[in-house]
Amino acid sequence: MHAKLLEISLFGSCIVRSLEPGAFEITGKKHRAIFALLATAPHGCRSRTFLQETLWGASCYDTGRQSLRRALSDIKSAMGPYYNQLIATNNSEVSLDLGNVVFAGQPGQGTFLEGLDVPAPLFEAWRDAVRANPDQVHALFRAPSSSVPRPPVPTVTVMPLLSIDGNPELSMLGDWFAEEICRSLSRTNLLAVISHFSSRALAGRRIDIEAIRSKLAVDYCVAGSIRHVGDDVVTDVDFLDAETGRILWTRQFSGKQNDFINHSGQGLANIVTSVGNAIAADTLQYVRGRPINEIADHKLLMASVSLMHRSTLRDFAKSRELLDEALSRSPRSAEVHAWRGKWHVLSVVNGWSSDAAKDTKSAVGSTSKALDIDPENAFCMTIDGFANNNLLRRLDVASNRYEDALEQNPNEALSWLLRGALLAFQDAGEQAVHAARKAQKLSPIDPFKYFYDSLSATAFLAAEDYEEALKFADMSLGRNRRHLSTLRAKITALHFLDRGDEANEVADELRTRQPGFTVESYLRAHPASDYQLGHNVAKALRATGF
Repeated sequence: MHAKLLEISLFGSCIVRSLEPGAFEITGKKHRAIFALLATAPHGCRSRTFLQETLWGASCYDTGRQSLRRALSDIKSAMGPYYNQLIATNNSEVSLDLGNVVFAGQPGQGTFLEGLDVPAPLFEAWRDAVRANPDQVHALFRAPSSSVPRPPVPTVTVMPLLSIDGNPELSMLGDWFAEEICRSLSRTNLLAVISHFSSRALAGRRIDIEAIRSKLAVDYCVAGSIRHVGDDVVTDVDFLDAETGRILWTRQFSGKQNDFINHSGQGLANIVTSVGNAIAADTLQYVRGRPINEIADHKLLMASVSLMHRSTLRDFAKSRELLDEALSRSPRSAEVHAWRGKWHVLSVVNGWSSDAAKDTKSAVGSTSKALDIDPENAFCMTIDGFANNNLLRRLDVASNRYEDALEQNPNEALSWLLRGALLAFQDAGEQAVHAARKAQKLSPIDPFKYFYDSLSATAFLAAEDYEEALKFADMSLGRNRRHLSTLRAKITALHFLDRGDEANEVADELRTRQPGFTVESYLRAHPASDYQLGHNVAKALRATGF
């Protein structure tokens, strides 16, 4: 068992300090109050909104947000390298690793948070409620349970690559390689990624998959080795099912030692993409034929999102069934509500809706619910923008949503992608291409790559780069032949490349897939209809007989 890092005393004087003598001690009242709130929360996790309102009040949201950020920055400065081992933050939550905490004292050995007088009404009410019933925090002082709560998405750990001959320089490279994979995987909201510090703590001379599974509670594990072959550094990477130990795939990357880091980008990207594809495929295999009430929580959302972006109506309908089940199990999950909103948007956009007005209302209702639950969630902001853009044609609202999302999380790939599409609709072709390229780079594991390629094609149409537009349209259709907007993009690219016969062939396919489609209906509904891009698409469609 690894040594714990932090001591917290909640009864009597509130003390928050390192278990290593002299390393650090948290002394500020609100700083200690943050630790008290986290330490008494389920799994050590509180929403940013809860912390802001409890400690700084609900009257001024922006002031509370900035104050919380400053407080966390102060704590990080005081704790130094221990901060990342104990505290985890994202756009919506702050978490304390309770597994690394020792609670000093016992209930009854002093007043709860004695002397911690924070002039905030909500904090005082919370503190006084615990003082009136200290039994609610007794569990902190009992022996910890071996069970670890599971998040509603698959969990992955990336172990440092082991140097076969114990070379310290290669060990450092192997650790760096694993950390970069970890960083890339953590950009998606469809996976929970164990921190690199936690994974590193279990690294040894060999991979003990049973220990990794039991201590980290993961579903999948990336592991491997690093070695010298002549002047080259060679990495061998395995992706394993942590429950069975089954190897799902192996990959190898090599490069010259003196330039390994500079030339490892493509190898890292290939590994990360392979992880995402393997998890999506493994999850779909798991749910196939299984009664919905027997599907594990952490498989539901990944399976639903994967099916949502496949090319058949049957898969799309199954996605809705899984989403409904996920919502019934996690009704307070903002991101599940947001995915439900996206399902309704795609239902209309793909021409599968039997009642477009009803689906539009449901889409906006779902994204509004998501933002009610978590108003700072970048993904939820993005999907709300998607609904406003594609269904309500409120381009100004959509633009604000994407900008707010990227302010919260500059690495939110879908925000970049949809912002690029919006810029394309508004004839800002160069900016649209930049945003689309950024999205492609940031989105290594999304199970709907066709969607990224389709909107990249739209960006290049706006930039009047028809060869690139055709390339991305073809890549998208190779993954999803039924995506109607991609067929329109391909027709447009072929028309402006003077390849009329090929454009006519694609137009025939579009007629087959959407028999009632007309240019007039496109211009009535599409956000780009008032811009040059929309006029170009209409011109290309008319040239093929629509």
